[in-house]
Amino acid sequence: RSKDITLGDNAPAGGQAIEGLRMRARSHPLRASLSEEMHLRKLPHFPVPTRLMQIVTHVGEIGADESRTHVAALCASHNIDIPATAQYFVCTLGDYELVWERHTEVASYTFIRRGVVDPGFGIAPFEGFAAEWIADLPGEVLRATQIALVAHDIAPQEMTGLTRHFAPDDLVVCDVVAGRARIWSDFRLHEDGFGRLLVVDNGLEGAEPSQLIQRLQELGNYRNMALLGLPLAQSLTPRVTTLEQRLSALTAAVAERVSEDDRLLDELSFLSAELARLMAETSYRMSATRAYAQLSTDRLHSLAVSPVVGHPTLVDFTERRLIPAMRTCNSFSQRLEDLSQRVAWTSSLLRTRVDTALARQNRDLLDSMNRRTHLQLRLQQTVEGLSIVAISYYVVGLLGYVFKSLHEGLPGLKPEIATGIAVPVVALLAALSMRSIRRGLESG
Repeated sequence: RSKDITLGDNAPAGGQAIEGLRMRARSHPLRASLSEEMHLRKLPHFPVPTRLMQIVTHVGEIGADESRTHVAALCASHNIDIPATAQYFVCTLGDYELVWERHTEVASYTFIRRGVVDPGFGIAPFEGFAAEWIADLPGEVLRATQIALVAHDIAPQEMTGLTRHFAPDDLVVCDVVAGRARIWSDFRLHEDGFGRLLVVDNGLEGAEPSQLIQRLQELGNYRNMALLGLPLAQSLTPRVTTLEQRLSALTAAVAERVSEDDRLLDELSFLSAELARLMAETSYRMSATRAYAQLSTDRLHSLAVSPVVGHPTLVDFTERRLIPAMRTCNSFSQRLEDLSQRVAWTSSLLRTRVDTALARQNRDLLDSMNRRTHLQLRLQQTVEGLSIVAISYYVVGLLGYVFKSLHEGLPGLKPEIATGIAVPVVALLAALSMRSIRRGLESG
């Protein structure tokens, strides 16, 4: 408080600065970048009339930095620096404005020249530096468009000069943004390699011209990006059909008991590997296709298109091919998912069959071992009985010698009788001894 009093008129400003420092100190590390992100990727405001030229190149995820390097080098020749981490950049080059954007796999270059109406849709308004910028663009051109934004009160001869450059059979004319603008285009590539778009201002205000152009271009760009998945799906569909047929044959073979499980396992493993490779090749493009298609649909709805009698609308043109293409891609992805599930089911069935066969083999092996053990036990018992007889025979023989030697000292002792009496006693003792030994081994 004492500082505020001392500072006088500067006290509020100083207090706000202190509070700002405190707020920044407590901010999330991404707060500033998130706030900045909400203000990026928009065209600068421009009046009517204006000419624009936009080029979109496909550079891939690993080639996106090449686009920034290219733009940085060209801007450096005009003494303009681009931040090293920039993904969006706007600069003024004399009579021109450049808007550069880097996306995940594409880069866009939008050239703006204010106050120009070119009845020929040529690159004349951008001559002088267009060749310098276009010659060495990294990547492959995915879309290039010449755009003319004119007022509704343009001279009839100039309007005729613009519209005569479209193919009549493919001409799309419709009102957008609640009738405040009308667009003309045939969405074809012309001899110069560019598409053409005519936008007639019927009452746009403030930032609406730049917003409308941006939405129209984003619609076309996202539509082309979405359609990148269609040729891939069409080219790989025969492979999916082949895999489905092979899986059907394998599933039928699994149901047959005479089939060889080893051969089936090898073929099923090969099929699973092929399917996994196919899904790895297409999963990114198919998911990107769905995302771009959704963005295209969102941009189309935001344009509030209304028809012009006698002409197809932007909605008609977009949905006529985009929706079937997306359904083809979705069907392709769904077939891969279904095929993966069916492979898993067939693998489970085959594993169950193999496990059942192994269980049956183990059961037979155990039965064989039980029979063998029973035979060994019988043989062991037989051997034990013979051992008792042999032991008794030798012990009785030894006792016979003992009885004969005692007969001389004891005339009344008859060796034959004593030996006969000793036989059952010795046999019983031998049997008891063998039984005791066997119990000791079993308990151990």
